[in-house]
Amino acid sequence: MAFVAAGLFGAVQPATGIPPEVLQLTQFGPAAGVFALALLWPARIRRRLAGALSAAPDPAPAPAPGAGAGAALPPPRGTGARSAAGWLLLTAPLVVALSAGAYAVLHEGPVATDPRTLSHPFLLVAVAQLVGACGEEIGWRCLLQPLLRTRFGPLTASVLVGLVWGVWHVGVFAQAPAYAAGFLVATVAMSVVLGLALERVRGGRLLLAGGFHALVNLGMLLFMDEESGAVPPMLLFGAACLVAAVLWVLRTDGRAQGVTIAAVRRSAL
Repeated sequence: MAFVAAGLFGAVQPATGIPPEVLQLTQFGPAAGVFALALLWPARIRRRLAGALSAAPDPAPAPAPGAGAGAALPPPRGTGARSAAGWLLLTAPLVVALSAGAYAVLHEGPVATDPRTLSHPFLLVAVAQLVGACGEEIGWRCLLQPLLRTRFGPLTASVLVGLVWGVWHVGVFAQAPAYAAGFLVATVAMSVVLGLALERVRGGRLLLAGGFHALVNLGMLLFMDEESGAVPPMLLFGAACLVAAVLWVLRTDGRAQGVTIAAVRRSAL
């Protein structure tokens, strides 16, 4: 449904007069898919969307001993959830900095766009990017991720969501194979970051996921030129996202092991 809706939205965008450089209506394809499913199974979809805005009623399952990053962390407490949310939003500029820094070295100088030179006010672009990102994330991180979490651990579910998310950007596959490969690595890696971070967040997931998504998009708009179809910036972007994902996996695995050791110690007392 998200694929079909995105195609329809893309077809009607020229008639709306909305500049695609400000907001691409295709981003609302996943939101349209969620809406259609909600009409068919309202109670089930409402339950899966718990936590998108308000706090979810059900805590995450406890990790199995030795399961590592593929297992859920214990029910999030306020401090842990706030920490995860903060680190998630800090990961976006980290990805942009790694990408832009490496590209500046390769390009023998920074590639930067002055926000004042954009064809539309930067504030308008930033707000539109957040709205569009939320239009995607309500489908990917707020519905598909929880659905897959009923069958898979957070790491596997995140990888699967990332693959779907990447393939959904069908236009990418009209570019060079290396460009498409770099993009797929980026979507899977960012999905892992989002999935592991939001595992400990019970409320406001939509704005957090949309905020991360929008920050990355804005950073790439100002400091990279991968939209030109150039392969090197996209490969560097994918590599930067992969570094961020590895850091999140290590962080989550360390927390899961710490929780398991603490539980064993308590049981031994």
